[in-house]
Amino acid sequence: MPGTLGEVSKVLHVSGDYPDSIDSFKTPVIKTLIALTRTQFDHDVLSLNRRSPAMASFAADALIRLGKPRLHTTSEPFEDGAAMRYDAPPKGLYHAAMLRQLGEQIASRIDQSERKPDLIVGHKLAIEGIAVRRAADLTGIPYAISIQGDTDTKIIDARPDLRGELARVFHGAAMVFPFAPWALKRVEGKLGVRQGPVCMLPCPTDLDAPTPPTVGGDGFVSVFHLKNHARKNLSGMAAAMRLAAKQGAPLALTIIGGGSAAEVAQCEALANGAEGLTFAGPMGRDPLRARMKTATAFVMPSLRESFGLVFIEALFAGLPIIYPAGTAVDGFFDGAPFAIRVDAHDPSAIAKAMLHVASEEGRIKAALAAWQESPEARRFTREAIGHAFAAGLKAAGTVGR
Repeated sequence: MPGTLGEVSKVLHVSGDYPDSIDSFKTPVIKTLIALTRTQFDHDVLSLNRRSPAMASFAADALIRLGKPRLHTTSEPFEDGAAMRYDAPPKGLYHAAMLRQLGEQIASRIDQSERKPDLIVGHKLAIEGIAVRRAADLTGIPYAISIQGDTDTKIIDARPDLRGELARVFHGAAMVFPFAPWALKRVEGKLGVRQGPVCMLPCPTDLDAPTPPTVGGDGFVSVFHLKNHARKNLSGMAAAMRLAAKQGAPLALTIIGGGSAAEVAQCEALANGAEGLTFAGPMGRDPLRARMKTATAFVMPSLRESFGLVFIEALFAGLPIIYPAGTAVDGFFDGAPFAIRVDAHDPSAIAKAMLHVASEEGRIKAALAAWQESPEARRFTREAIGHAFAAGLKAAGTVGR
């Protein structure tokens, strides 16, 4: 029986976004969440790395096995658990079938372990969630899932044939951890309103100590790697800058972030004719925070964004934010004067928001200063996020029994 009296609860995390011995450059969000609760739980990580198989042999296997191709995996230990490669074709081909088999392999690993977990957590609804639900069914162990809005909503939108299965994953979880309110709203719109417990879980950042805003900023800033310029909507920001200049109110916008020579050239070409738009190159964490302190506001009307940690970092650095509707941090700051929601597809809306912040900087930053001292701001600190994650994990174990 999992979880004997007096033991620290053991949690198995299944994640494709965990830095491991196979790929050390993955986003650190899940790793940070686990680190924040390391003293309260015995965490074990199964870190996933999908690899495309040789399609000729895969197709032959699928034909021989009547549309049920065999899942091939390899694994190796690393400091936080096991790093696993699994073969599955790109573009969602046999998406659920391969992940169900992965769940069966996870269940087998659990059955062979000395101590079974009290809870299994899949760190995306539409990918890891399918596998952990299958593992949970086979082992009788409760499971929880996180919702990472960009990937999860993209799959749910693209695969109506899987919505029945994804709904069962969503509603059968002992706990759901959405990273942002908009993501939960979008998922419920497709899969039905959840009746079970939900724990909203912002992503943690190390830049969570508030710096009071400074009035009299020297223009707007945006922060992203230039290889992501399309997703971050550089063209929309450049168009907004041109519109503002045409209205006789030119603005300054500095893009902070590295890129190859080709990426820099491509971005400079997109910015052509946008007076006041410049590229500052990459910056380390401390210089970035210092640069943010001197700016008027932060703007990044991304076209897709699961959360966007940099928005929270900007607020703690004393910068108002202009963020995209229906993604990123949408739903956390409704009605806040220092967080302006825009249609990312409308350059005129972006320009209007930037001009508004520039003209009302003092009033807006005064509201931001008050927010920085509020409980609402503290919910985005690592300490508060760690407490919320721990409470959600404990509740999931209770609900599942």
